[in-house]
Amino acid sequence: MNIFKRLTELIREIVNIDTHIDTDAAERSIRNNVEFKGPNAWILAVAIIIASVGLNVNSTPVIIGAMLISPLMGPIFGLGLGLGINDINLLKHAGKNLLVMVSISIAVSLLYFVITPLSLSNPTELLARTSPTIFDVMIALFGGFAGIFEQCRKEKGTVFSGVAIATALMPPLCTAGYGLATGEFGAFFGALYLFCINCLFITMSTYLLVRYFRFKKIEYTDQGFGLRTQRITTLLILIFLIPSVWSAVVLVKQNNFEKKVTGFIEAHRSIGNSFIYDYQIDHQNGSVLKIFITGETLSESGRNNLYVYAREYGIGEKQLIIKEYITNNQQGNNDAFKGIYERLDSKIEQYESTIGHLTSELQAAKKEELPYLQIAGEAAVVYPEIKHLYMGHGARIAIDSLNVSPCIIVRVDTDTLMSISSLERFRNWIKTRLQADNVEIENTAIN
Repeated sequence: MNIFKRLTELIREIVNIDTHIDTDAAERSIRNNVEFKGPNAWILAVAIIIASVGLNVNSTPVIIGAMLISPLMGPIFGLGLGLGINDINLLKHAGKNLLVMVSISIAVSLLYFVITPLSLSNPTELLARTSPTIFDVMIALFGGFAGIFEQCRKEKGTVFSGVAIATALMPPLCTAGYGLATGEFGAFFGALYLFCINCLFITMSTYLLVRYFRFKKIEYTDQGFGLRTQRITTLLILIFLIPSVWSAVVLVKQNNFEKKVTGFIEAHRSIGNSFIYDYQIDHQNGSVLKIFITGETLSESGRNNLYVYAREYGIGEKQLIIKEYITNNQQGNNDAFKGIYERLDSKIEQYESTIGHLTSELQAAKKEELPYLQIAGEAAVVYPEIKHLYMGHGARIAIDSLNVSPCIIVRVDTDTLMSISSLERFRNWIKTRLQADNVEIENTAIN
């Protein structure tokens, strides 16, 4: 019983947040971040351009950087706070600023995608922002919880960076601009829908925690307004939640279909004297599997058997399309092999491109690799007082300007500290030996 009691007390101590929360400071911080003037407008425009470039070139790190720069979170937290404490003026102010931010974001993104010379044959980062599901709702809701926890706690950390990345407010707006610029209105509305989901459920999580932490509320002068606000909020949640649940159901069904296809193809690659050499899955109008067969022409019984095998894996007859390249004559051989070679050539080109990219990265990494053992052996002869040698690539960062200068960092352990002149000679020797411009030396006495 004592162990159980101590364990219970330990858990309560760990999860207790009362002593770590400052609601007054949190309210001041949220109100200050709602403002959208001067530098914030320019920062937002810059962040939108960076995110648009990242989406255009399919670069995830660039997109993440844009999300960290963006000031979009402020007005959304302001909406949640306004709802939670019944502050109508804050609610209107935050809503107005958010609309201005959204308008600027879409306008800048639209302008970028209209004038950019770059095109993308496989815009996966853009397409990922056009089909929101219930999982996006969960990310927004729990991301909002994390954000408001960070606002309320006394000791600030790095949670905001993670929230900005997880909730991903910038990319949907950029994708909406892309949809307008290219006339793809499906992408526009899908991306805007995802952004609205993120905004609504971050606001909702903020509202819930503001109520839970008992922020100081303002009494409604118009009780009817408070009731209407709550009804509108509930209606908006339902409007955005139901389609996202349906999208998630569709996504799960598509994923299950792809698993069934993989099992079916692996089990029935060969059919008599024919075999399946390729297949395609299309989810545009329901899930459909198209298989490409070469070899002898399938008999009626062989085709029926194929449909039966497919049904065993949950693939209906209408979901299976069979494409045959017969090989019972010379022309058939030519057609079959032509189709196979075209597909194989395409895949080989993709593999060669990937291999070439990885090879160049490996070669670049090898060039940057330091000759540790050679340097250590030479240093032991030239500087026998050195006991241990530590080397690695690093950077010198100016805190005031955040300027970054790459350098080689070297630490030497000696019995007693080396003289300044000896350290300088050692630095010059390392710079000459490695042909490096910047070398940082640290000397530690081990006795």
